[in-house]
Amino acid sequence: MSTSSLSSRCKEIILGSVLGDGSIKIHKGYKNARFSFRHSVKSSEYFYWKVKELEELSSDNCVLKQLKSGSYAEEMLRYQSRALEELTQIYELVHRHHKFKIRRKWLNQLSPLSLCVWWLDDGSLVANCRQGVICTDSFSYDELLLIVKYFRKVWDLSPKIGKVAKSGYRSEQYRLWFRSREELKKFLRIILPYVPVISMLYKVLILYKDPELQQRWISEVCELSQFGQEEIMTCLNERKKMIAYYN
Repeated sequence: MSTSSLSSRCKEIILGSVLGDGSIKIHKGYKNARFSFRHSVKSSEYFYWKVKELEELSSDNCVLKQLKSGSYAEEMLRYQSRALEELTQIYELVHRHHKFKIRRKWLNQLSPLSLCVWWLDDGSLVANCRQGVICTDSFSYDELLLIVKYFRKVWDLSPKIGKVAKSGYRSEQYRLWFRSREELKKFLRIILPYVPVISMLYKVLILYKDPELQQRWISEVCELSQFGQEEIMTCLNERKKMIAYYN
């Protein structure tokens, strides 16, 4: 099947987002699929960047604000596309027997932009911003093995698989980790040119206690991204204030 009437950029964003906060479904009574995603109002700049990028899928009423409820501890912004044949084709690519399924067949279609969207959706800097983790709690261990093989083959990266918890039901859930700063930086260098909004810059700012090492990373971020050094320094200083200790 061809998705030629859907722009490549739009498809890249969708494929990255279905790994993160997005979903693509065929609702009851409809022939074709819709794409949707939610973000907290705190991430509104990033949310509306996505909305603008997906204009070719959108209706006049594609955005809805969801108030705090039992399911949501804070106000959420929700986007839902029109039902389109082109989205049904992507649905069939990322589902098997109507169940979302990680397959190498479509992982190979991910671009750096797709990886960036996935990271901004579900990735975090942790361990005082020395390591990176992608929340993949809903993926099976076998699916994560497939993703690790994909990263190694396509991007020369070696993320590790780690359990969410040592015991209880969460011990059967797993996340992808970039355990070393060097491995994390290799990944961030791929996505840095595609970080679209300054409010998401904190997700790529590795912290160092050594001023020289910190300045080297600031210079790389400045060179690879669309943001200037002053913007980066402001964001970095705000980040440091939120973290009691870093090294």
